[in-house]
Amino acid sequence: MVWPILVAVLAAAVLGGAGWALLRAHRHAVGQDRAWRAHEEARARELSMAEVDALSWQEFETYIAELCRRDGCTKVIVSGRSGDLGADVVGYLADGRKLVIQCKKYAPHRSVSSQDMQKFVGTARLEHGADVALFVTTCRTFTKAALGLALRQDIVALHRDLLGSWVKGAHLETLIPLNGSGGGTRRPSA
Repeated sequence: MVWPILVAVLAAAVLGGAGWALLRAHRHAVGQDRAWRAHEEARARELSMAEVDALSWQEFETYIAELCRRDGCTKVIVSGRSGDLGADVVGYLADGRKLVIQCKKYAPHRSVSSQDMQKFVGTARLEHGADVALFVTTCRTFTKAALGLALRQDIVALHRDLLGSWVKGAHLETLIPLNGSGGGTRRPSA
């Protein structure tokens, strides 16, 4: 009488262990599949800088908006018109701060001038209420005067190299501090 019960208990233990192993293997496979799908979706969204260079200025603005959405920004809109007062893309970061972006699609050898930066400085916060003002460009540099102005006015200057990092998957929140100064927070009034 004891033998059938012992055999039944041992069989249940073996099957239970096998069931647990199957469940673990299934969870592992599902996790790997999810990770692979996420990786493939990210790759599908990415463009090389050569492809970014081939975009029209309107497509570039739309692409920047898509990068913002990818990184968790909400209520992202593209102005896409002249007279936008420097706000080509507007949205909100995940923490609720208002993001205003000026996009300049320039040839890689050009620089963003002080005049370009002055126009954006004059409108980003006063006209659009930006908590984070981001000037993104496809060119390699900002002139010394433009970069100095950006740093003094807490404008995040995102040149070609940083844009390339963003395109390849770096999160916008990790790029903001790389400006060299400021994290996009408003300075207290004097």
